[in-house]
Amino acid sequence: MRDAPPAAGAVYRNMDRATLDRQYSPSSRVPSLDAYLREYERLSEAARRDHPVRASLAYGPHPVERLDYFPASGAGRAPLLVFVHGGNWQALGRAESAFPVPPLLAAGAAVAVIEYGLAPEVGLDAMAGMVRRAVDWLLTHADGLGFAPDRLHLCGTSAGAHLAAMALLPDVSGGPDVSGRIAGAVLLSGLYDLEPVRLSYVNDALRLDEAAARRNSPVLRLPARLPGTVVARGGNETEEYVRQHDRMVTALRLRAVVTEVVADRRDHFDLPYDLGVAGTGLGDAVLAQMGLEGTTA
Repeated sequence: MRDAPPAAGAVYRNMDRATLDRQYSPSSRVPSLDAYLREYERLSEAARRDHPVRASLAYGPHPVERLDYFPASGAGRAPLLVFVHGGNWQALGRAESAFPVPPLLAAGAAVAVIEYGLAPEVGLDAMAGMVRRAVDWLLTHADGLGFAPDRLHLCGTSAGAHLAAMALLPDVSGGPDVSGRIAGAVLLSGLYDLEPVRLSYVNDALRLDEAAARRNSPVLRLPARLPGTVVARGGNETEEYVRQHDRMVTALRLRAVVTEVVADRRDHFDLPYDLGVAGTGLGDAVLAQMGLEGTTA
């Protein structure tokens, strides 16, 4: 039996442009995006106020290539969680992205919050290179920073999950290849096939052509073996975010030990609040992956 022909005006999977735009706008599922952004900023300010931090460390030559490093409170070989923020590759930064830090510190981890360039001023290939450079810099300076270099875990949310997934791939751009040096990954509400993104409003800033979308689609380029990976999403996500999550989980299960988390009471924007929080599905999965089981936040 032949597939039904595409609907009139369809641009992707039988969706017209307006429908596709809604599917790739996670804020369409929450009452107020601004409320979340204000909370991110408030909680991040509190994290920097209440915990020691080495702020604005340069990890690369571009002026935006900076990270904030929160050392673990205890002595010894602490694991490090590197947090890559979201924002559709065109918003947010370090200032709003330290909110996951306190429970992770309480559990015994160090945390690095990285800044990277944003579209349209910086292209997606360059963003992926910046995340790789940040990981490489952190690993190079692990002894001075005070974390165990064999316990670096890379975590990203939304667009940051895409960039974190790209860092798991062998680099073909001539930059640092960190793909074999990451102990574990945590991918939250990510996008892993960028062809539909290219066809949506998001591409007004990204300016991807078909080749760039394919080159930056990690689900199409996964190597044969990968580190243990937590893949999570909120219960309140658009159908396309759910589909992208499901497709990535399926592909990763052939290559890695995968822990899948669907947090029914969370959405795209509040899911990262559970990072490091014992007793939540995501928090328990991340703490177990980092070897911090049994800790409390």
